[in-house]
Amino acid sequence: MPFARLTLSLDLSPDEGSRLCNELTDLIADELGKRQELTSVLIDVPGGHHWTIGGSGQRTAAHLEVCVTAGTNSEEEKGAFMASAMSLLRRTLPDLELATYIVVNENPATDWGYDGRTQADRARCKA
Repeated sequence: MPFARLTLSLDLSPDEGSRLCNELTDLIADELGKRQELTSVLIDVPGGHHWTIGGSGQRTAAHLEVCVTAGTNSEEEKGAFMASAMSLLRRTLPDLELATYIVVNENPATDWGYDGRTQADRARCKA
């Protein structure tokens, strides 16, 4: 049940935003082996923020964070996901700055969950 937040320095059209959400959902399911129906994607667009890289304002910048349960993905899976996600972002945002970061945050199963239950509790109930 991953949660992904993509923060952008520019706005997208509704169609572009919807397409990018769907493509990120597919990528998370395919590359990280997560359940597509439980993958949540949020795209944050400008609203009074100023983005700089090296102290200079940026027109096209992005930061992607994906939260997963610790220990559920190998180093190779995370690396492949990061490469594929960067490729997707560059196709969508051709002027994307080099200083674009993708982070896979691994959270202990006891520290996060959904529907009011931790991932650890969900795993115990499956066993």
